[in-house]
Amino acid sequence: MADSQEFEVMIIGGSYAGLSAAMSLGRALRKVLVIDGGQPCNRQTPHSHNFLTQDGQKPQEIANIALAQIAAYKTVQFYKGLATHATKTAKGFVVDVENEVVFHAKKLIFATGLKDLMPDIEGFAACWGISVVHCPYCHGYEIHHQKTGVIANGDAAFHYAQLINNWTKDLTIFTNGASTLSEEQQAKIKKHQIKIVDTPIERLIHTAGKIEKMALTDGSTIALDAIYSRPAFVQHSGIPEALGCELTENGLIKIDNFQKTNVADVFACGDNSNPMRSVAMAVASGSAAGAMVNHELINEAF
Repeated sequence: MADSQEFEVMIIGGSYAGLSAAMSLGRALRKVLVIDGGQPCNRQTPHSHNFLTQDGQKPQEIANIALAQIAAYKTVQFYKGLATHATKTAKGFVVDVENEVVFHAKKLIFATGLKDLMPDIEGFAACWGISVVHCPYCHGYEIHHQKTGVIANGDAAFHYAQLINNWTKDLTIFTNGASTLSEEQQAKIKKHQIKIVDTPIERLIHTAGKIEKMALTDGSTIALDAIYSRPAFVQHSGIPEALGCELTENGLIKIDNFQKTNVADVFACGDNSNPMRSVAMAVASGSAAGAMVNHELINEAF
């Protein structure tokens, strides 16, 4: 692919949301470039769930099917690399990619996802997406009725206790230090025979990412089959914020009902702007973003 090519739409991020936007725009005959660095946040997750027609499929296989289908739309091109910078111009945007490649487009769609920040617990990162998960709608059925832990504190722990209690009655909340649960919250949790452990966590004992025990700093261990946790995150790409895209108080890209950011001609979809992190939600938001961008292009030209 030659340097400095011009496109109608550039999609930065080629996972589920980006691919869905690309299909929507390809079917609208738009000249599209998808730039992807190849580091999806669910790359350790063995199977994806709660997505019609693909329940239980491997995430990469879903992406491979999407890529094969999008190949039918000849106006969509792909570039494997990391977008490093974007500049707004009078005609649209200039996007710099590693290896000093530059592309131009009228519209930008960010499908860049999020970067999860692993807590300082030995074994956590290795288990993330395999036996340490964040969403019961994505993974809860597969681990229902099993020995389950939750690493959380305060309101987050209480919410998880309410939620996960529907999937298993063998549940333990690990606050990893002094509990910040209110007395009322603790009473409700204990009423449902959910245990609360405030001893700090030393490490997760696992085999190839499959949790076996949680080791605590007092020398004790607790057998577990699965853990829920929602670690902190940051935007995977700093380009949207550098362009002036506003973030919500939770660190997501702020969008309206049409996937539009506060920056003209810039849209966002997928995990970077949606608190409901799932393949199904990413695909839906990507499809919407593609349609909304096409609608803008139509209005500008007609």
